[in-house]
Amino acid sequence: MVNKITPNYSDINRNDNQFRMKRTLLILTYLFGMQLGAQETIPKLTGKVKISIEQGTIEADLTLRDIPQIKDYFLRLNSGMNILHFKTTEPNDFLLGFSVARNDTLSYGETKAYFFPDDTGKGKFLPNQVQVKYVGKYPVVKDTLNNYAKKDWRGNIAFNHNSIRADGLQSAWYPVLYDITNDKTYHNLKYDVEIDCQDCTSLYINGNKPVSAQNHRFKSDIARELTLFCGNFDFSTVGDTYILNPSFTREQINDFSNLINSYKEFYTHKLDMPFDQAVTFIETTPTSRKDGWMFVSYPSIFNIGWGKMGLISLFDPKIQNWYRPFIAHELGHYYFGTYKVLNSELGDMMTEGFAEFLSFELTKEMMGTDVYDKKISDKIEALDDFTPIPMGKIKGESEYGNRELYVYYYAPIVFTAIKKEIGDEKMWKWLNTILTTETNFTNYDFLIQTLQTVVNDQKPIQIIEKQYLTSDNSLKNAIAKITNK
Repeated sequence: MVNKITPNYSDINRNDNQFRMKRTLLILTYLFGMQLGAQETIPKLTGKVKISIEQGTIEADLTLRDIPQIKDYFLRLNSGMNILHFKTTEPNDFLLGFSVARNDTLSYGETKAYFFPDDTGKGKFLPNQVQVKYVGKYPVVKDTLNNYAKKDWRGNIAFNHNSIRADGLQSAWYPVLYDITNDKTYHNLKYDVEIDCQDCTSLYINGNKPVSAQNHRFKSDIARELTLFCGNFDFSTVGDTYILNPSFTREQINDFSNLINSYKEFYTHKLDMPFDQAVTFIETTPTSRKDGWMFVSYPSIFNIGWGKMGLISLFDPKIQNWYRPFIAHELGHYYFGTYKVLNSELGDMMTEGFAEFLSFELTKEMMGTDVYDKKISDKIEALDDFTPIPMGKIKGESEYGNRELYVYYYAPIVFTAIKKEIGDEKMWKWLNTILTTETNFTNYDFLIQTLQTVVNDQKPIQIIEKQYLTSDNSLKNAIAKITNK
């Protein structure tokens, strides 16, 4: 971070040419430093990717440029990619020897973790830019009778009957740098990438507008996760909201856009932070028969599901009270997960737990207390046989036990109990403080320090820690506080 230099005007003649020159130099130095600082930590991806949705193939020639100087790292790439070579042209043009790490415990299983050994064979070497050429071939699901998978999930590079879907963070269809020391993943990149898919009619990379084409060069000077969706589908737009492969009528598209805007306005008002992001919604089907879910890589929100698991359920009175909170949760990830990237042992819990808490609050105000109360009671019921380790004692994500219950159920219940202790106003202020406070690690110390900043009273902090954050009975205590029992 560059500190702004402010000259002392008290003993300087403002008409003095020398002062004006010094002031100009200071400003230029400051601005130049800002530019350098911005460029140092944001790599850029360039190159070409050739796709066939009929054959289930990806052929890539990509270069990762402006790589920050990291001593301990992994370079993740999807396990299904067969590598021709890693290569660098800086300072000289030569092929890189590489090794595969076996201890990448933070990898999701879909990827291999590569690194380049240094001359000693004991350390790691990382050039300023790395070119990688590779080919991957994946199953193509053309029906759900005889040709389908057991499971589908976010990190799957999924070829269904008419498209390819691939996120960046988890599937790593392109090279993703991971800084081990600072627990930082560089899946959000600037990019200048050409996509060629001769059996597609529409192409889309996260951060760009969709195009009707078989070949297109996508660019972004804003770092994005390069989530990919290409295939044979139509798309619609209302205002700044795009819908890819929509199942809506034109009237429903307008209603959908209005609904999304109302949710964004709610979060903007409550968090005192603008939701200044156009959103693209993508509808597609899973490569399995029963799975259905949503995920976010802003500005894209993916909805994967058959029939009632599609976005059309937002307008079904029998389902919308169950389905709309899911949309609210995914929009909440603009703040927790995008605006603020959370890491360390509590990063996953905070990312999902606070997004679900935001969904709670939006549900209560915009859908009614009956829907909210039902949502809370369903969460509590699902936690009946769950015995979580309290947040203050968690040493790693593996200690969540049942991850789904911990991050989507237990965490928002605890946050709801804390809200009842400190009140609505301070709760929203706490969320704002978490989002706006700079830190390297969003661990337990960060969580409690931001809470102390807002509450500014040690007595309630001690109660909150003792009852909800360090107690082995934290879940029981939180439920008692919420239900007044």
